[in-house]
Amino acid sequence: MILAGCGSSSSSTSTATTTPAVAAPASTTPATAATATTSATPAPSGELSGAWSGQYSGTYSGTFNLFWQQSGSSLRGTIKLSAPATTLPISGNVTGSSIRFGAVGGVVYSGSVSGTSMSGSYTTPTGGGGSWSATKTS
Repeated sequence: MILAGCGSSSSSTSTATTTPAVAAPASTTPATAATATTSATPAPSGELSGAWSGQYSGTYSGTFNLFWQQSGSSLRGTIKLSAPATTLPISGNVTGSSIRFGAVGGVVYSGSVSGTSMSGSYTTPTGGGGSWSATKTS
């Protein structure tokens, strides 16, 4: 994900090993918050707090580790990408079972959460994208 990520990409601005998760080229800008657009009630505060491990594929592919702190519907934390090997700030929102977050370079992740798993799709500012999934590890 131009959003934050690592792996390989065919993009001319990425290295051969850059992928998103949340993958993004090393030269992208800092993470931005995304806003959920559903009208459901927020997930219980703290429910998503903790460590998550995941993967992404599509325009970019690789693995990532998230560490969330949830307060109401707001999410803040860090994402550690497999390539380029870097840790970046990340923020987003969760409303009901819907989650939306953004990362480096304008990549936006959206999807759903159910218990200790979440999955969805990501889009890049250049029109690329793919799928992602993660499982809570602690």
